[in-house]
Amino acid sequence: MEQSEIKLFEGQNIRYVWDEEKEQYFFSVVDVIQVLTESAVPRRYWSDLKRKLAAEGSELYEKIVQLKLPSTDGKKYLTDVATTEQLLRLIQSVPSKKADPFKLWLAEVGRQSLEQ
Repeated sequence: MEQSEIKLFEGQNIRYVWDEEKEQYFFSVVDVIQVLTESAVPRRYWSDLKRKLAAEGSELYEKIVQLKLPSTDGKKYLTDVATTEQLLRLIQSVPSKKADPFKLWLAEVGRQSLEQ
């Protein structure tokens, strides 16, 4: 069973899905890009980054899946999501002063899930 929710990083929403069967979090890539880049158009940034990763032959892009996550209008839409491991690799491709604090946040989210 999948359960979608929102976690906060520095006051910004990060949508995610917990997949009980796989025992894994899947985080919204666009939300993470928004936090890391502070871009006004994080979808465009992600679109450009996907093209760059594909051109470089990165396997990371090929492993990104889409799951339905809630949007600001209350409806659920297919959204690119990544596991914690994939996000850590993605963060390396995004120059950001928030990369290290975000990695620590991911570790804390993982620790909390182990305690539950």
